[in-house]
Amino acid sequence: MGYKFATKAIHAGQHADPTTGAVMTPIYQTSTYQQAAPGDHKGYEYSRGTNPTRKALEDCLAALENGKYGLAFSSGMAATETVLKLLRPGDEVITGDDLYGGSYRIFTKVFEHYGIKFHFVNTSKPEQISKKINSNTRLIWIETPTNPTLKLADIAIIGGIAKAAGVLFAVDNTFASPYLQNPLDMGADIVMHSVTKYIGGHSDVVMGALVVNDKELYDELFFYYNACGGTPGPQDSFLVLRGIKTLHLRMKAHCENGRRVAEYLKSHRKIAKIYWPGLEDHEGHDVAKKQMRDFGGMVSIVLKDATLQDTFKVVSSFRVFTLAESLGGVESLINHPATMTHGSIPKEAREKVGVVDNLIRISVGVEDIDDLLVDLEQALA
Repeated sequence: MGYKFATKAIHAGQHADPTTGAVMTPIYQTSTYQQAAPGDHKGYEYSRGTNPTRKALEDCLAALENGKYGLAFSSGMAATETVLKLLRPGDEVITGDDLYGGSYRIFTKVFEHYGIKFHFVNTSKPEQISKKINSNTRLIWIETPTNPTLKLADIAIIGGIAKAAGVLFAVDNTFASPYLQNPLDMGADIVMHSVTKYIGGHSDVVMGALVVNDKELYDELFFYYNACGGTPGPQDSFLVLRGIKTLHLRMKAHCENGRRVAEYLKSHRKIAKIYWPGLEDHEGHDVAKKQMRDFGGMVSIVLKDATLQDTFKVVSSFRVFTLAESLGGVESLINHPATMTHGSIPKEAREKVGVVDNLIRISVGVEDIDDLLVDLEQALA
């Protein structure tokens, strides 16, 4: 579909129902499908593998990422696990030292037990990736911006490194969403999303997704997708399709509010450090300008001279922001990574990359900005 983003968000992969003319894709709440004869199934056999509601969503997700093939999963971790199933014992993965805690956990606590070796490096410095590549390297996995310190990795440069080495390159695009950047256009082989976050956008569904361009890679991923069964149901697929229709509108508001919040906090007397790629003194600002269309609604801060108890008191003092896991919903959320999303990472490892006890991650929602700023002021007072 050659349309622009907003049009794709509303229409891609979706057609009026041929039976009723329904404009919105129906919820096909069925587990199995009639076959006129064995093998004559019109593309649908059993809903673990394919379902019309989910297929409409997958085609829409692929279009948003300028990809050819999409796969939806029951969670972002199910999508991540499916990529790792492409690997074999003895294979090695190069990934970021500043990862979402769930990714770190599945890498180190699950797949290391199957003989997969993971190298954790600063992916904002491509030379660190190059140094780790060897004959056993099979996958480079990055987040950009990273969770929670918002480091930027240059997708095009790393894509070139991966191509030259003949290894797969996967990008977790959750923090940016397809509205802000499209890694496949810059050399990635696989894009992963926690669809739970910005794509769903309303904190009412848990889902993951993969998008690729290569048919052979898609077929291999689809095999595990179908064989292992980590696929979402039609109700969740319907909710995400509905959420996507406002993705472009929501992302504009997230970015606008994120900018206002970052500018307000940058000079706040209680803040020792702020992470937001739209600030000119952010280490990855130039990379963000090059590969992102705006700078997003995620902001992280380090409280000045604050103990763990001081930090707990602040995060528990908000009235509009909600202390909760997750991000990317219309409502503003406050998160304490050290004890919440990144609690599975050993203290020494997380502190080494900046995930200290007095760091707070903010997912800036789409509420009125004046109310958000007042809430920040009273919580930090």
